[in-house]
Amino acid sequence: MSTATTTDTRDEHLAPVSTDSLAALLVAKERPPRPTAWSASVTFGWRAMLKIKHVPEQLFDVTAFPIMMVLMYTYLFGGALAGSTSEYLQFLLPGILVMSVTMITMYTGVAVNTDIEKGVFDRFRTLPIWRPSPMVGYLLGDLMRYALASGVMLAIGMLLGFRPHGGVVGVLAGVALLLVFSFAFSWIWTMFGLLLRSEKSVMGVSMMVLFPLTFGSNIFVDPKTMPGWLQTFVNNSPITHLSSAVRDLMAGDWPAADIAWSLGWSGVLLVVFGTLTMRLYNRK
Repeated sequence: MSTATTTDTRDEHLAPVSTDSLAALLVAKERPPRPTAWSASVTFGWRAMLKIKHVPEQLFDVTAFPIMMVLMYTYLFGGALAGSTSEYLQFLLPGILVMSVTMITMYTGVAVNTDIEKGVFDRFRTLPIWRPSPMVGYLLGDLMRYALASGVMLAIGMLLGFRPHGGVVGVLAGVALLLVFSFAFSWIWTMFGLLLRSEKSVMGVSMMVLFPLTFGSNIFVDPKTMPGWLQTFVNNSPITHLSSAVRDLMAGDWPAADIAWSLGWSGVLLVVFGTLTMRLYNRK
């Protein structure tokens, strides 16, 4: 009798679960709300910051590199170009700030390409989130790096004798404009990060684009000393407009035309390369 009872009890526990009872169990609790576009993007931005925590060497390009650039260009070319390093520093620092921040934007594409090679993006694509959020998250995380690089360069410049006549407001306005442009400019490298096969290729192509844009501008010298054909290129370069806007804002002026050009270029870059990036991301 006891054997039969035990068998019956086991049969009750091993009885198949009905579809209705299983569905009721799975949906018994309220599902968590779907993450918004902003919350998903901020989460991926925080992920980018955590990567810096575990690999602090990534901060080299926003700390040591800006310091080296300021010291090298000020003391190598200041006396020859302006007759005085202190006078040249007033002209150079806003421009070299623009150059340094725009050049480190290429590491966004390198990070994207690295995650693709590791297969991380395959997991991101399966998540029920806003599709562009991984890309936007990368750029939000990099904005913190750009702000850190700006702070380091301004601190070194102040120690060397740079004095922004625009005060705190002028400096903050110049840095804010630079960050807006850098956010839009970074979408170029996210496109290359998706398009090219290796991070070395991304860095190589980035340098080919960045060097003509940064050196072919008014960062180091006034374009009036250049040949006419080169002045045409330099005066219409987005880096020239950005450098002039940041320089004048820190000097206490309000260059409406250069600010408008910089914001206009930012909008064009965001629309064009943001669209191309997302098309590649959806098809890759």
